[in-house]
This record gives sequence, structure tokens and C-alpha cells, in this order.
Amino acid sequence: MKILLTFVLGAACASATARTPSVNPMPDGSRDMYVGLGFVSSPAYEGARRPRRMAVPVLQGEWSTGVFISGMNAGVHLSDQPSLEFGPLLSLQARRSESGNGAALGGASLNSMTDGGSPLAPVGDTPTQPGTPGQPDKAARSAGPNRLSGMDVVGARLQAGGFVNVYLSPSLRLTNSVLYGGGRDANGVLWNLGIQHVAQQFSPHHSVSLSAAVSVVNRHHNTSFFGVSPAESLRSGNPAYAPGGGLNGASAGLRWHWALSPSWLLINNVQATRVLGAAQKSPLVERPNGFVVSTALAYRF
Repeated sequence: MKILLTFVLGAACASATARTPSVNPMPDGSRDMYVGLGFVSSPAYEGARRPRRMAVPVLQGEWSTGVFISGMNAGVHLSDQPSLEFGPLLSLQARRSESGNGAALGGASLNSMTDGGSPLAPVGDTPTQPGTPGQPDKAARSAGPNRLSGMDVVGARLQAGGFVNVYLSPSLRLTNSVLYGGGRDANGVLWNLGIQHVAQQFSPHHSVSLSAAVSVVNRHHNTSFFGVSPAESLRSGNPAYAPGGGLNGASAGLRWHWALSPSWLLINNVQATRVLGAAQKSPLVERPNGFVVSTALAYRF
């Protein structure tokens, strides 16, 4: 996708997991904001071999009313129980073009990363005849290194849904969110399930947190990002492919926070991702395993 606004959250994930800030009772009329600058290295799109590296601004905010903005996500915390979080959620799906994924709005937590950067190399060979839909034959294609060349653009979409997070203990949280409205025709469904070990301090200025997540999608979502129509096959050289829905990705990450002062924070994130299920068999997937590395300096006010 072409770059939208380059506020990038360190998530992601996966690539595409919607994150929500933890409940933190705040005095009426107060707010908690982070702004900063980070550096990100991530795959050009889900399943891409070629990485992208870029400097990006960082932004995250939460208000005493329960409203929060975190990356491409915005919502409202409606629960008044410390062990339960729930509420409505909006998320903006970034645009994907032949260049790959566009950069996404993000927050200072840097635990869900998206992609952005320079275009991939152009196609250098002549396309061959497409394969049978639903049965990709990767040996038959002769497209160049950019497998998105000739593919339709997946436009930016506003997705709506909700989230429910449950604390199993003060440091262990189950996360759950469902979003509808993504994909090429705004009829994709994305269900994210995760577990987070909330940041624990191992010294006065350092804390570490761990997370793992899986994503489940419907057929429309998978077709938009991993499918190849007969027309796209003729243009791109990728064999035609029509994936179904189901489990399509997993991720595991580690985040390290270093409090340089009461106002300044250094956030470092490493995340491993894997494309799964029918998506993994797509001719667009060059490498199912990917890594996201990010670091950001944020100011809290």
C-alpha cells in the first residue's frame, strides 16, 4: 500500500492486530499522551521476502472519558471493572498497492507493527498462463521479484467492531477483538485473539512484556490480500488462487521499555510473524515467516 500517515504502532500485526490500552483509572478531565519518533524494519507486505526500513512518528492518547486512540485504532473503554475491558472499536485498514503495504497510524506502545517504505523492484519477465483457480502452481509463474505488480489495489477501509479483554491475573491478559468492513469490497471479517504478559519491571527503569496472537478471517478478507483472480493472473503472472477463510496468521513478540526520565521513554520491539492456513499457500507469499524490529523515543505529557 502507498503510505498514508506515517504514525506507526510497534503490533503489530501482524500484522494486523488491533490493540487497546489497558484500563488505567484517570482523574476527570485528564489525559495521557505520547509523541515521538521511531525506526521500523518490517516485510513490505504480509508474506513478502523484501524488508522495508523507515523512520516514523509515533502517537498514542487516552482520556479519562475512556476514549483512546492507538495507531489505526480508536475506541471507548466502557467497563469499570479492573479485570475486564470491553467497548466499541474502529480501525482504519491501510491501502495496499503494487508497492506493498502503506504505513499505518500507531501508538507509542509499539506492539503491533505495519509496513511502509520504498517500492519493490519492478517485474522483469513475461507472465505465463495462469494456473487453475484454487490450485496455485508456483513453478509455472515467471513474474519478477514484485509479486504485487499487476495485482488490484486494496483500498483503505474503515472497519468497525468491538473488543473484550480479560485479565487472568494482574500481569496476564487475554485479548479479543472483531472487526468488519475490511478487504477490497469492505466485507472482510478479522478476528484477533491474543495473550499478553503485561510489562513487568526488572529494575527501576526497565520493564519487559511478552505477547502472542493468532488471527482468523473470512473468505472475503483472505481473497482480498492473498487471492489472485483470473484477470490479475493474466496481468501479474501469478497463478490464479481463491483461498477460503480460517486461521491466517500468528505472531509472538517481546517489548522492552526503558524509562530514561519521568517524561522520556525508549521503546524497543521484536516480533516474529507467520502466515498460516490458506493464506500461506498463496502465490503472493514469498516467505511465510517474517520479523518486525522497531525502536522509538517517546515523550509523555
